[in-house]
Parts: sequence; C-alpha cells; structure tokens
Amino acid sequence: MAESKGEIASLHAMVSSLPREEKETFERIFDVSVSEGSLRPPESMRPWLAGRFGSVESAMQQQIVRVANLVTMEEALFNPLRASRPLGRGLGPASAHPGEDPLRDPLTTTPEDVFGRVEGKHCITAGNVAKYEAFHGVVVFDEPDPLRFTREQVIDYIDTGCRWAQEAHDVDPEARYFFFMWNCGERAGASLRHGHAQVMLGRRRHYSKIEHLRRAARSYRDRYGRDYYEDLFHIHRSVGCGFERNGVRIMAYLCPVKEKETILMAPRLDLSFKERLYEALACFRDRMGVTTFNLALYLPPIAEVAEDWEGFPAMVRLVDRGDSSSLASDIGTMELYASNVVSSDPFEVAGVLKGCLAEPSD
Repeated sequence: MAESKGEIASLHAMVSSLPREEKETFERIFDVSVSEGSLRPPESMRPWLAGRFGSVESAMQQQIVRVANLVTMEEALFNPLRASRPLGRGLGPASAHPGEDPLRDPLTTTPEDVFGRVEGKHCITAGNVAKYEAFHGVVVFDEPDPLRFTREQVIDYIDTGCRWAQEAHDVDPEARYFFFMWNCGERAGASLRHGHAQVMLGRRRHYSKIEHLRRAARSYRDRYGRDYYEDLFHIHRSVGCGFERNGVRIMAYLCPVKEKETILMAPRLDLSFKERLYEALACFRDRMGVTTFNLALYLPPIAEVAEDWEGFPAMVRLVDRGDSSSLASDIGTMELYASNVVSSDPFEVAGVLKGCLAEPSD
C-alpha cells in the first residue's frame, strides 16, 4: 500500500488526476468542494493571531475542504487551522476571569467578517477565527454566562444570526444555506465559556444531515403520498410525546440522538416559534436541571434554489449533554458507529415540557 501524505487540501486535485473510470466512480459517490474564508482582524488582535497560528495571513485567508458522500449524505468539513483554536483551558466560570475571556471585548479581541459586524440589542457578531465554512461567524452574547438568558435575549440572538446570514448572502448570492447552532458549555463542544452561538452560510447544498432530512421527507411523500413532518408530529401526539402551542409543535423525540432530545417545528421562524424555543430552553435549565446543551436550527434556504424544499418547516433540535462536572463522555463507539444509546425517557421529558409549555387545554 502506497504511503499517503494525508493532505485533504489536495483531494480535489488528486481526483482530477485520476483515470477517467476511477474519477467517474469517485464522483458518483463523493463530492469535493473547496472554499475560502476571510477575516478582517483589528490591529489589536494581530499579535495574538501571529502567536497562535504562526502568521496573521494564515488566519485571514483560510481554505475549507468539504467532502460529502452523495449516497449516505454523510459529510465532513476540514480546516487544519481549527486544531490551533483557543480552547479556554484553565478558565473558571465565564465571569470569574474577565481578563482572560477572549470574548470580553469583541471589538478589540475578535475579527469581523468581510461585510463587518451585525449588532443586536444583546449581542454582536464576529468572524470565527478558525472557520469550517467560508461564511462562519460567532454571535457573541453581551451576557458572558450562557445559562443566564431571557426571552428577549434568545429572540435577539436568533434575529441577529438571521441578519448576519442576509449580510453574507448579499456579499455572495450563491451562499444560501443558513445554519444556526448553540453549543452551551464545554461538554457540549464550546471552546470558550463566554456565551456565544455560531452561524454559517453555505453554498451548493445544505449541510448533510439537513439535506438528508429533506430527501428522506421527499421520498416519504413520493412513496406514501403523505407529509412526513405532519405524520411525525401526529404519531408523537398520539402516544403522548407531542403537543402544540401557538402554532408550534413540540415533541420529545422517540428516536433521540442523545438525552432529552426535543424537537420544535412550525411553518416559519416567527415570533411564536422563537418564544416557544425560549420556553423550551428555560424548561431544560430550570425544570430539568440541564447545564450543557446543543441547539440546532434547521431552515430552508434563504434564497431560491433548484431543489424542492416545499413543506420543510422551521425546526429546532435540542439535546441535553449531561453533567458539566462529569469527566465521562456521553458519546462512544456505539453512538459514532452503531446506534445512539440514551438513558432519558421521552415520555418523562414530554411530561415536563407539557408542564412548561402546554396550553391549559392540552
């Protein structure tokens, strides 16, 4: 077996040089694309970038390689620079060491995107220092403690992220696929303890798990002549794990990716949806004792695309990542390569959610 240098950045060129039959086989299964992410750091940040990444230039222009399996819709995004990103080692609670908090003063300690910053009432955006997408930003919360959030703040974080996506789309009209995510706590994957969410806007297709859901729902419709999302909610409601409030459908998912997974769905990302999301987050924090969580917001493309997105709802997936003080990982070989192993009971989760969110008639 020939020795491989393992340079993912060269994959696109390697494929181009393959014999025709091998290239056709590769491209039948895999799609490889390369994009470039750019930053505009303030002068005050340049010494830190040079010390962290070896040069300011390596952070200002970053190459991202995206590899997708078109059969299974598995996907990976590669940027070697992310191996050098700050991990918040040695920091106490977010407010304990303000002098060591890289997000304490975003205007001087974070770069801006090529289109500048988007400022909300309770947050401001920054360009992600180590990108995994050409347009990859951070929504930096004014409140450093990620568990101290109010209804108004949660709504503002999402609104600011959506405005950021529109700014990015204005710069690159081909970038149309928006993704908002919030990793709350180190155990949930946050590299910094100061409260923040992340926003991305991709090209070519939506991120693979979202695109996989779209394709699966379309196949379901083609095969059965029924709407997958409608049926998904109705079966959850029929067994007591789903209910509706103010046009938003809430489910304690019967096939959770991890503990207490909750799904919210609505026809669009309106005020009611954002308010119900706050209530679900507050329920996790105040009633279920959740201290670390992952939140993903799924939306259709923000501009017209070729593929069929009819009926795709606004959707949030929310999951508990366990005790923030525990050293034990909640994900192992089973979750990575076989099936998810979950200890929380969806019916118990649904009962707590109903007490927090359900209308009196539910």
